Amino acid sequence: MAKEIMEGVSPTRMELLQIRKRKALAVKGHQLLSEKRDALVSSFFDLLKKRKEKRKEMEESLKKAYRALMLAEMIMGEERVRRMADELALEREIAVDTENIMGVSIPRFSGEECPPVRYSIFATNASFDETVAMAREAFQKIVEVATIEGSIQMLGREIEKTKRRVNALEYIFIPRLVATISYIERQLEEREREDFFRRKRIKALLERHED
Repeated sequence: MAKEIMEGVSPTRMELLQIRKRKALAVKGHQLLSEKRDALVSSFFDLLKKRKEKRKEMEESLKKAYRALMLAEMIMGEERVRRMADELALEREIAVDTENIMGVSIPRFSGEECPPVRYSIFATNASFDETVAMAREAFQKIVEVATIEGSIQMLGREIEKTKRRVNALEYIFIPRLVATISYIERQLEEREREDFFRRKRIKALLERHED
């Protein structure tokens, strides 16, 4: 099966030089994109490993916070703990920054620092303090995991896009350029043969005419 060549190509030496240049650029582009794809895949798997570790830390932190809450409710009573929690409740803001990995903007989330908790030492006890501290730690772990999850999604999309470009160059564009170069070279060789035989016939006719 003949390979497809580019449309609208003139079999000239000038065209041949231009297409050879395009092929060289395409091969270089394919190499760079392949390197980018490999680097992205490496970063992707590093993030998967890191996510596993951070999710384990987050789950452990949430368990500690839950156990601290249960203990505080047992000591202080559920209603008193809820009342104290309502008094201390505040909105938390998440700051969003970005990090560049191989040209991909990766989100970076960070939770704002909590202001110090202000309440009367007679209104609570150490178990409630421990619950608040554990909840803050768990919150930071959740933010860390969210950052990794967002990074994995962004890298995954970029990997797919880069793979499509690499495949298009490798299986469509470069083979088409190679086929076109071969086509032009064959056409030029055929023209050279025709010119050679034409000159040879003319020379033979001239020699007979001189005789």
